[in-house]
Amino acid sequence: MVNPILQMRNLSKSFLGTRVLSHVDLTVYPGEIHALMGENGAGKSTLVKILSGAYTPDPGGEIAIEGRRVHIDGPHAGREAGIAIIYQELSLAPNLTVADNIYLGREIARSGLVRRATMRSDVTPLLARLGADFTANALVGTLSIGQQQLVEIARALHASPKILVMDEPTTALSAGETERLFAIVRQLRDQGLAIIYITHRMEEVYELADRVTVLRDGARVASLEKAEIRADTIVRLMVGREISSFYKKEHDPRAQRGNAVLSVVDLADGERVKGCSLVLHAGEVVGLAGLVGAGRTELAHLIFGAAPRTAGTVLIEDKPADANTPGEAIDAGIAYLTEDRKALGLFLDMSCLDNINLGVLGRDARPLGVLDRDKARTRALAAFKALAIRASSPGVAVGTLSGGNQQKVLLSRLLATQPKALILDEPTRGVDVGAKSEIYAIIDNLAKSGVAILVISSDLPEVIGICDRVIVMREGRITGEVGRGTAAPLSQERIMALATGTESLHAA
Repeated sequence: MVNPILQMRNLSKSFLGTRVLSHVDLTVYPGEIHALMGENGAGKSTLVKILSGAYTPDPGGEIAIEGRRVHIDGPHAGREAGIAIIYQELSLAPNLTVADNIYLGREIARSGLVRRATMRSDVTPLLARLGADFTANALVGTLSIGQQQLVEIARALHASPKILVMDEPTTALSAGETERLFAIVRQLRDQGLAIIYITHRMEEVYELADRVTVLRDGARVASLEKAEIRADTIVRLMVGREISSFYKKEHDPRAQRGNAVLSVVDLADGERVKGCSLVLHAGEVVGLAGLVGAGRTELAHLIFGAAPRTAGTVLIEDKPADANTPGEAIDAGIAYLTEDRKALGLFLDMSCLDNINLGVLGRDARPLGVLDRDKARTRALAAFKALAIRASSPGVAVGTLSGGNQQKVLLSRLLATQPKALILDEPTRGVDVGAKSEIYAIIDNLAKSGVAILVISSDLPEVIGICDRVIVMREGRITGEVGRGTAAPLSQERIMALATGTESLHAA
């Protein structure tokens, strides 16, 4: 019987009298990938920060590594105990080389001079072991996100950890980079490293996890062995209730399908989008699928006026939209939810109220341009109720909310413009399972109200679960359509065949 490498017993943590972690136990073995799951706010980050030394637990709990009790009273003590953590937000210095980043804070020096040649030579074998396609002398700022993720892993492994914690490591990675990361994670597991893997993505749990521990409301509710890992079980444990219909789909496009709302004819940008045409009808949810780089987001930007088009037209209810800017698109009845809500969608330091009302400032303005704060507050309160936004009040900064609630605030801003056509680009990226279910219900209700919705998503189960039909892109062109009203049934296999150019092979 293999002895555990990590035992966290009876750990609790309170802030200003509010308990956020309550008597949590976690046991991890060497040579296993242990997934840690739970909704945002469930306590995952707090538990990891206790392990890293960033937080001190309340009295009464203990941490043991290799059977010996340890006192981790700071990040340095965490590293000394053999803990390495790769956070979701990369913490690299882009103006330094790969070797400098790996050695950051632990540089080799002699007579006051940093021995960079020695550092490069030392990390080169590690990079080769990880299959890196860049050198130790490369500037980190010139690397792709996937390559930077590899630098983070190299920096963690260079310290010879006993336990590696990975927090949502695939959030910004392409499908190819994700597969490469999975291969490295399995390799590290097979070499005996204990890996705690935090993720919201169920498919990653199926792919990697040997065991799963689920947290809810600051407490551990269960630990599951490999044979017990099932989506319905994990979701029920995470949200505390049965989810009979995770992908809510009560709208009936066959009964409710109205006239064409959004028509795109031969739209092109002269580079990434090549003569694309599509039609969205009132009351339907249409997916836009394709591999990374297929041109889906670029097409959305052209429709929304966020990028210049070289050819084609956009119609709203058979009338030219003439949307050359996002403002003109909004006025025409088109709304667009960006895939990067933090960088391109929300103003994180501003209140929820101000974020929700940004799209209708002109409409609400009193004489001389003074904002009608009463109307703005009424709208924000209505959005909080309609979309079940969880925050103490609309006045709190949106940056303090969970990912799912941030997404709902951004959706509220779009809905305040009363769009006829709504484009949602990766609407559930970076949100937990419970929030995903709520966002699916919002999409379903919008379709029932007659809004035409285009959903861009890389999550094929999501696309199939919420969409009535799916349009597929490859290399900037629309290659086909599956689902209702088409000859091809809605399935992952059909979508991938169109996305990869093997549809004729698939049909054969």
